[in-house]
Amino acid sequence: MHGDHEQMLGGLITAHHLAALEDLPALIAGYAGLTGFTEPVLYVADLQNQFLVPLPGQCDAGGGPLGPIRVDTTMAGRAFRSLEIIQARHTGCGPSPTLPGQGPWRLWVPLLDGTEHIGVLVLTAASDDEATRRQAARLASLVALILSSKRATSDTYARLVRTRPMQLSAEVLWTLLPVRTFATERVVVTAALEPAYLVGGDAFDYALVGDTLYLSIFDAMGHDTAAGLTATIAMGACRNNRRQGADLLATSEAIDAAIAEQFGGTRFATGILGRLDTRTGLLTWVNRGHHPPLVLRGGHVVATLQVEPDPPMGFGMAALRQPSHYQLEPGDRLLFYTDGVIEARNPAGQVFGLERFADFVIRREADGVSAPETLRRLIQTLLEHQRDHLDDDATVLLVEWHSQRHRQLLL
Repeated sequence: MHGDHEQMLGGLITAHHLAALEDLPALIAGYAGLTGFTEPVLYVADLQNQFLVPLPGQCDAGGGPLGPIRVDTTMAGRAFRSLEIIQARHTGCGPSPTLPGQGPWRLWVPLLDGTEHIGVLVLTAASDDEATRRQAARLASLVALILSSKRATSDTYARLVRTRPMQLSAEVLWTLLPVRTFATERVVVTAALEPAYLVGGDAFDYALVGDTLYLSIFDAMGHDTAAGLTATIAMGACRNNRRQGADLLATSEAIDAAIAEQFGGTRFATGILGRLDTRTGLLTWVNRGHHPPLVLRGGHVVATLQVEPDPPMGFGMAALRQPSHYQLEPGDRLLFYTDGVIEARNPAGQVFGLERFADFVIRREADGVSAPETLRRLIQTLLEHQRDHLDDDATVLLVEWHSQRHRQLLL
């Protein structure tokens, strides 16, 4: 059995190099069968994490085409949300078992690239013991890595994860944004951005250099293609200067100059540029006309990182203040956000508000919900608040320092 398991993983690693995305279901079915897994089905999450969508060429037990399934109301969705393997007796083939523990079993296994939720792998197994679950988890980890390596060059993947047409500004921004969830032993970063298909001027970015995590969030003026271009320039100038070793203040000045050069002072972006020492928890940041970040600790907002902001970027106005500092404590959650979150209004004119926003994140933390799942639920709540129509871009960047929650979910 051990040899079959090694042959499954090793064979799949070798075979995937020349495989297209569309080849993966058949490839996985062939190699999964070496260890007794049958009827595999591969689902990926749509852009808004509302649905799990099957890869092309897969069929149900009756040979019919598979369709999208909801994340919030299905067994596969439960595995996706909880990051746990979900199992149930499989009644799709042969008579139902009559003895306790008798198979076959259907397993729903989350697909993770690092800590990014990609989708779910569904498998049928003869048993549901620890060894079978371990093999299923390892197979799912490899499948997730393969999917991640294929999606950037596959329009099939891009079409699968979209439920509606995407505007040009959103197309450009989604191409440039980093993956929405990233984690190391010390820190978790996760982000959400809506409206996914119409987003104009919001953007987020992060990067790790040794022990230093760089963070940024931008909110460009307007909701059109020019707003998307402004945000794109802000992200590009930020990365370019950061990678040349510029400090936060100099980087913000470079963003200001780049936007001003392109638009002559008629466009601007607010933003926060931050730097977190992942060893010590010391946060350093520059605020260019943006809403102050929040620090959550022990079920409370313990700090609003309010400082006198410098001018927004794009007017050619120099920053006047030195970067600010704040010492995080282990387990703290740091929230960056744009005004589309707290200023979202329902048809009655009621704003979502800063207090409700912070309380929502605090309550999900108390429930033991992971950071990515917290933001997924937050976006759904914002959409419900505005009857599925956001009047402004809403972006949240959540950073969790020295917490063990993500490790407990992954191990």
